[in-house]
Order: sequence, then structure tokens, then C-alpha cells
Amino acid sequence: MSSSSSSSSSSTLKNHNERRKSRFMRWFNKLFKGNRAVLAEDDHSWASKEKEERDRSVARSLGKDSKRPNGQRRQTDNDEDLARPLHDNLNSSKEPPHPPSCAPWEDNGRGCRKCSGCHRDIGSGNYLGCMGTFFHPECFLCHACGFPITEYEFSLSGNNSYHKSCFKELTHPKCEVCHQFIPTNGAGLIEYRCHPFWSQKYCPSHENDNIKRCCSCERLESRNTRYVSLGDGRSLCLECMESAIVDTWDCQQLYHAIRDFYEGMNMAIDQQIPMLLVERQALNEAIEGEKHGSHHFPETRGLCLSEEQTVTSVLKRPRMAVRGLVGIRTQPQKLTRKCEVTAILVLYGLPRLLTGAILTHELMHAWLRLKGFRNLSPEVEEGICQVLSQMWLESEVVPGSRNMPSTSAASSSSTWSYSKKGGKSGVENKLGEFFMHQIAHDASPAYGAGFRAANTAVNKYGLRRTLDHIRLTGSFPL
Repeated sequence: MSSSSSSSSSSTLKNHNERRKSRFMRWFNKLFKGNRAVLAEDDHSWASKEKEERDRSVARSLGKDSKRPNGQRRQTDNDEDLARPLHDNLNSSKEPPHPPSCAPWEDNGRGCRKCSGCHRDIGSGNYLGCMGTFFHPECFLCHACGFPITEYEFSLSGNNSYHKSCFKELTHPKCEVCHQFIPTNGAGLIEYRCHPFWSQKYCPSHENDNIKRCCSCERLESRNTRYVSLGDGRSLCLECMESAIVDTWDCQQLYHAIRDFYEGMNMAIDQQIPMLLVERQALNEAIEGEKHGSHHFPETRGLCLSEEQTVTSVLKRPRMAVRGLVGIRTQPQKLTRKCEVTAILVLYGLPRLLTGAILTHELMHAWLRLKGFRNLSPEVEEGICQVLSQMWLESEVVPGSRNMPSTSAASSSSTWSYSKKGGKSGVENKLGEFFMHQIAHDASPAYGAGFRAANTAVNKYGLRRTLDHIRLTGSFPL
């Protein structure tokens, strides 16, 4: 009886332990289900080690229970309480292969971080945190050059990251003359000069370091280009050189076209007035010998001559050489006075549109003298001459702007100023806009303020009524 009872008790304990183990494992697997879910599919080695350690923990727990007298179990409400300390112990002893938490917009549904560059899971490797988000090191790229940023310091602009050198290239202005970063001044501020029309930025030091300036468009010579020397102290940029008029014969074509422009406005010039293309020195000498007229120093580029003089004109087109224009041929000409106007002189080597604007201005001086306008103030005479110059430029650059006749067709023999399709190039049109800008913003009292007063009167009353008022009163109508 005694032996049979002992065997039955042992068998009952064994069955009880097996039921406990089975029930315990169901609870245990339920609790660890979430932990297995955060494992990446490729972390097989980690999952295997976790399973082995879990099994060893379960075995140790069951072994302790089996040694208790009468197979008494721990005083817990259920098997879930027994599994919880083991679960906590495993969590504290091992780090999960992925960060435990991340921002909502980076969560891929499995609790791991996503790279904001490639939008893939970051995994257990190295990563960078920046601007509240995360990147693989190779995905943290410069917004300018597209290469990874590996330096400890970088620049941010909005949501974009940059290498410090790339950010400087983008934001720190470079001088368009020496092509270096414009230096800061004593206060640590970037200070530069800027052309009001062309927006050419350059270091302040270039104002006084003998950098060449185009005598036509006023832009400074860049380190990467070379201007053409005209041989009289002036230089011309390559864009202005494309349409430059460099001998008297070519200028004659334009001169006759502008006379036709005056005739189209019922302001025909009946007298045959000589027109000469001259060098700078010849023009200066003619200005000194002229008793009448107001001259715009030091930018005077044309002259309506009233006195008898001997003037040296440019006859032969010079050829281009490395050092500039060479082979120019000149000839002295005796100018006799046959009417109120002796001749019209214009500097050689200027672009077609600038040469035409100068010719139009000087022909207006001639028209006023031939029509008996006397003793006009410089503001009135130069002002109305500038208006005619502006009107001719508008007819060339913006045809039909004031219903003025254009001289493009008449002067198209100057083939180098036109494209193969027969029209002015975009470069020449831009130059024309610059010359109009110069007239409109001239700061001198006669050429600037005089033009603005004359232009206001012409826009209000028309050219003919304005001229009639000038003849009677010597002033502009109000």
C-alpha cells in the first residue's frame, strides 16, 4: 500500500508539472510575441540566441518549482505573473537591434527609424540625426553638389544641408572682374560696387586700379576676357565691337538713314552737311576751336561744328591685331562754312546704335540752327536734342513705340550688326536699351534735367507744338 501510494503521488506530480509547463509556455509565447515582431527579417542570429536564453530561463524556473516540497507552486495569481519577471529580465539584459522609438513620421509600422534620404529602414548600423530626422551616413547629401557631407561642420538653409564651401559658393558674391570672393570691409560686411544697368558686381578696389572700362557700355574688363584697344586711350568690349563703325564710309550709310528719319517726321534737313568720323584727339581739338555750343565733358562723343576748321577724319577701316585695331588711315580735311553748320563730327569705333544716337543728337543741333532757333539755353537745346536721340533709339529697339520711322532697313548695309536672318541681335538690342537708360538717367543739368523737361513736354503736347513754343519763348511749355 505504501509503495503504490508513493508511485501514484510521483506520477500525479509529474503530470501536474507538465500541465504547468504547457500552460506556462502558452502565456510566455503570448508575451514574447511582440518582442519577436520588432526583429528585422535578416536578424536570424539574434532571434536564435534569444530563443535559447528564453528556454534556459524557463527550465531554471521549472526546476526550482519541482524542488519545492509537495510540488507547491509560487503564490501567484496566474502564470502571467511568473512570465513577467523573465520578460523584464531579458529586455534589460539585451539591447534590441533597432532604436526603441522614433518620431511618428519616421515610424515604418514596426517601430524602427527610416532614412529621410533613401526612405529605407536604417537598421542596426550607424545613422545621423539632423533637423529632427535621421539619415544613413551615405544619404546625408549636400543640396548643391550632391555628394555626402562627411565634415563635422556644415551649413543649413531652410530644410537643405550644404558643405560649408558649397554654401559659400552659392551665397557669397564673387567679383565679376577678378573672379575672387568679394572681401569683407572693416565692419565684417560684404561691400561691392554694382553697375546700375548691367548689374556687374566688382570689388571696390577696381574703381582705382586701372582696370579697362568699355568706352561704350561702361562695363569693366574681366580677367577672362580682353578688350580691344582703339589706339586713342579707349577700349571696346567684344560685344560692342561686333557692331562697331570704324570708318567714315560705313558711317555715311547710317548718316543718310538718319536724315531719312528726320524727313519722315517732316523735319527735313535741306543743306548738305559733311559728316566725318574722327579719333578722340581730333574731336578734342575741334571742340577747343569751337566758339559756340555746350559740351558734355568728359563724355563728348560728337560735335555739330559751326566754325571753319581743318579736321582729321578716319578714312580707312583698321584691321584687328593682337594689341587692338591697327592700320588706320586718316586724312586732314578743310571745312569751310557754307551755312550755319560747317560739319558733324562723331567718334569712330562706337557701336552702330550709339553712333546713330550721337548722329541724331548732332543733326538736331543742325536743324535748330538752320531753322533759325537762336540763343537757346543749354538745358533747352541739349534737352530737345536728347529727346530726338531717344526717339531714334526707340524706333530701332522698340519699333512702333512712338510711331516713328525706323532706319534699320535703310542702314542694313552695315551687315556685321545684323544676324543672318536680317534682324538686330539680342546683344545689340540690349545695348540700345542701355543707351536709352543713359539718356534717361543722366545727372547733368543740361543733358539730364534738360532731357526730362523736354520729354515731359513732348509727351504732353507733341513734338511739333513743343518746337513751336520753344521758337516763340525759348522754353518748354508747361
